[in-house]
Amino acid sequence: MKFETPATTNPIDRLRVVGQPLDRIDGPLKTTGTAPYAYERHDVAADPAYGYVIGAGIAKGRITRMDIEAARRAPGVIAIVTAETAGKLGKGKHNTARLLAGPHIEHYHQAVALVVAETFEQARAAAGRVRIDYAAEPGRFDLEAARWSAAKPSDEATGGAADTKVGDFARAFDAATVRLDETYSTPDETHAMMEPHASLARWEGDRLTVWTSNQMIGWAHTDLAETLGVPPEKVRVISPFIGGGFGGKLFLRADIVLAALGARAAGRPVKVALHRPLMINNTTHRPATIQRIRIGAERDGMITAIAHESWSGDLEGGGPEVAVNQTRLLYAGANRLTSMRLASLDLPEGNSMRAPGEAPGMMALEIAMDEMAEKLGIDPVDFRIRNDTQKDPEKPGRPFSARPFVECLRLGAERFGWSSRNPVPGQRREGRWLIGAGMAGAFRNNLLVKSAARVRLSADGRVTVETDMTDIGTGSYTIIAQTAAEMMGVSLEQVEVRLGDSAYPVSAGSGGQFGANNATAGVYAACVKLREAVARKLGLNAADAEFVHGTVRSGERSIPLALAASSGELTGEDGIEYGDLHKTYQQSTFGSHFVEVAVDAATGEARIRRMLAVCAAGRILNPKSARSQVIGAMTMGAGAALMEELAVDKKRGFFVNHDLAGYEVPVHADIPHQEVIFLDETDPISSPMKAKGVGELGICGVGAAVANALYNATGVRVRNYPITLDKYLDRLPDVA
Repeated sequence: MKFETPATTNPIDRLRVVGQPLDRIDGPLKTTGTAPYAYERHDVAADPAYGYVIGAGIAKGRITRMDIEAARRAPGVIAIVTAETAGKLGKGKHNTARLLAGPHIEHYHQAVALVVAETFEQARAAAGRVRIDYAAEPGRFDLEAARWSAAKPSDEATGGAADTKVGDFARAFDAATVRLDETYSTPDETHAMMEPHASLARWEGDRLTVWTSNQMIGWAHTDLAETLGVPPEKVRVISPFIGGGFGGKLFLRADIVLAALGARAAGRPVKVALHRPLMINNTTHRPATIQRIRIGAERDGMITAIAHESWSGDLEGGGPEVAVNQTRLLYAGANRLTSMRLASLDLPEGNSMRAPGEAPGMMALEIAMDEMAEKLGIDPVDFRIRNDTQKDPEKPGRPFSARPFVECLRLGAERFGWSSRNPVPGQRREGRWLIGAGMAGAFRNNLLVKSAARVRLSADGRVTVETDMTDIGTGSYTIIAQTAAEMMGVSLEQVEVRLGDSAYPVSAGSGGQFGANNATAGVYAACVKLREAVARKLGLNAADAEFVHGTVRSGERSIPLALAASSGELTGEDGIEYGDLHKTYQQSTFGSHFVEVAVDAATGEARIRRMLAVCAAGRILNPKSARSQVIGAMTMGAGAALMEELAVDKKRGFFVNHDLAGYEVPVHADIPHQEVIFLDETDPISSPMKAKGVGELGICGVGAAVANALYNATGVRVRNYPITLDKYLDRLPDVA
């Protein structure tokens, strides 16, 4: 199905099933421990062996000698895989570094060997007997030091343009009555999902099946075939349940490749899980940024000049953190400038983490907007409203498909009680606590990705959906089932959803908050095909046939849906593909965040007391699961603001705090009551579902809202995340 014109009235608009706050259909499996995760599959591969990954002990250089003989003789060892024994390996298009290194080392903990043994403990013990000598080379591990040698990345690497310019920023900024010129920084961060990267591989002759934890089955399938040099039709990737990803499992990683190589070497199934230090140093992370923001405005609060420059780093051949992208679209201003620069660093690979670009970019931009509002003497909410725009600031001829940003700001301010905030910092106290309120705008682009599905109707009236879409804890099973139930006029209990298998049609996959809208649109397209097949079989006109309560109605006729499949199963297969509407209309999601914090006047301890998010993201397919996505994102935003930071050893080039003891993430005690409000919105420009994504919008702006609240509480402005005690304790107001 080609989506080329705005959606009109369709079966989804009935909202009998879609749009309802239904429980997740996979919930019982997860709460009873019966959901099959990759490493725990005991039903698909008899007598698996266990692989233990050895990571490089240097960040850059070469292996000069690897002695595996002692390990080979260790109890239980079946095989040892190295780059030398693995044979020629390719590299997938989504990988920057090779997933099995040797002799050249590109980053610390890059996989250099896999020890396969009868038990995990035997594999781990034997891995300790492998002796590796290295010739280390000097590396670049410090973004600040590499900042001024950073180069302009390619437009392809930025997903658009590395530099943009509208009007004459320099002249307008110099002429502005009120100016802001500040630099902000965000640190390297890791995904810290609960389930590790884990895979189980089995060969049957020259055919490979891998059960894994991966968000993008299509990418994993093609990149695994490319890496191993195996025809794609002889590779199958299965990932029905994923215990968290946040972008860290978008790409093929070492666990999948090494499980496949280990299984081939051992002649039996092999399972591999990356232990936590390897998850952090071996896989991808969110890169650190340095961001300079300049804003010029007149006394009436109208922005006349805005510039956002960002520096980030990655391995040679990698890409930048696109932290300036929201600034190109969020606020008005006739004179504009953005630029991104990429430094070559020898740290582990940087790549997508929840809301790549906007999450760190808005941590800077929305503090800058707060600072500028204070300089102007204008309320921060009002300042943002004054600079709203209904058109793409870079392309004034292109309107937004929907842009209720102002409504999000006003509703959030009303529900939060923003009017009671004291705009003078450090004035509100409750006993020993300094109390502050902060806010920020929220923005994330709506991404369109083609997605396909297959829908079957059986003789008992049951509907089965098959698509390689994944569920990373987001509720994909449920919203896909809701879509099929709505389209085919059956109850949710009559729908079975099968996900995460490369044998199924290729979907959008889970990432970039594009999964829900695109995957359900693909199911919608397949259901249209099945509805047409049903109508033909029953001798009805598909154009006016109504599917409701298990029947198909047309004119005076009403026929049981199941009757259409009485002589054999019917199938509809199709996908959603997009035309040029995204060129005609800018498609984005919007929101606002409001946060109250308390800071101990003596110790500086900061506590978040309440949080509110207002989101405008098109039709909300399931308010219950959507709310869960937003409060999870808000929690991650709070962690980014106050605690999350990968500490870089700038001498040896690795992340020191590479476990959950040293890398702090929020726990229940850190997060207070969270309220989420969804605007009642549909966007017919987006898809037949009239929906958009929301899972990443919830993190965009949260960090800045926390930072702004902390400033309002204390009068201390911190521009370097995370906002830890050492950055403001000595600047707190005197304790009375």
